[in-house]
Amino acid sequence: MSAQPSPEETAPYGTGAAKPASPAKRVRTHHLREMKERGERFAMLTAYDQYTAQTFDEAGIEVLLVGDSASNNVLGNETSLPVTVDELLPLTRAVARSAHRALVVGDLPFGSYQGSPEQAYDTAVRFMKEGGAHCVKLEGGTEMAPQIERLTRGGVPVMAHIGFTPQSEHTLGGYRVQGRGESAQRILDDAKAVQAAGAFAVVMEMVPGDVAGEVTRELAIPTIGIGAGNQCDGQVLVWQDAFGLRTGRMARFVKQYADVHAVLLEGAREYAADVRAGTFPGPEHTF
Repeated sequence: MSAQPSPEETAPYGTGAAKPASPAKRVRTHHLREMKERGERFAMLTAYDQYTAQTFDEAGIEVLLVGDSASNNVLGNETSLPVTVDELLPLTRAVARSAHRALVVGDLPFGSYQGSPEQAYDTAVRFMKEGGAHCVKLEGGTEMAPQIERLTRGGVPVMAHIGFTPQSEHTLGGYRVQGRGESAQRILDDAKAVQAAGAFAVVMEMVPGDVAGEVTRELAIPTIGIGAGNQCDGQVLVWQDAFGLRTGRMARFVKQYADVHAVLLEGAREYAADVRAGTFPGPEHTF
């Protein structure tokens, strides 16, 4: 009788999504509002795949955004504009399947919701039914109130996004701070409009810190800053920026907490050297 294969011989290359040691309480939209009421701040990061979602979830990150930033951080585009719904849905599924505690936000890409409230609803439903997202994010202030109202009326929680909105970069004249001087009132008006329309939270991007602070004090819903100072209720960064997978010049608002690029580069070089020298695989790696 032939010997049974060892677990090492039959194990898959990846271990799949890890199951939590004990059930974790899922972060819900109302939990973020309760945190704001208690004066507690929360963290949000982008995630686009199984292992980053799993890692950030384990780290206690409250919110994971499957951003349209996958366009220029995963798919090789120069901006967020080219990414499609069909490209983002598999990434959303991967994150939703792998995060057992974090609130998972699906980001509606350019052209998938601006046309009408019904277009927005149809797209959002796909993100929740096919992608497993718990809520969606869309860009725009007062002009997006009808879309936000339609989504919330139809059972889709909405995170709004005002200030600098990357999908409108050509209209805004490039990556520019929004809300300086007299235009500060527009930021506050947009924030109040999305709150009144039913948004459960609002991202403010590249907004002066004092303006973002005023908005945060005026709103009952949580604010999430990215380049908007430290008075917001939460903060978000693109993970490749925050942990140094992306190299080169960073936006002023980015703080790098690790140098993943350097670690991967060194590891890849060492692997290549071992292969070329014939020292990998060694006897311990051979059946």
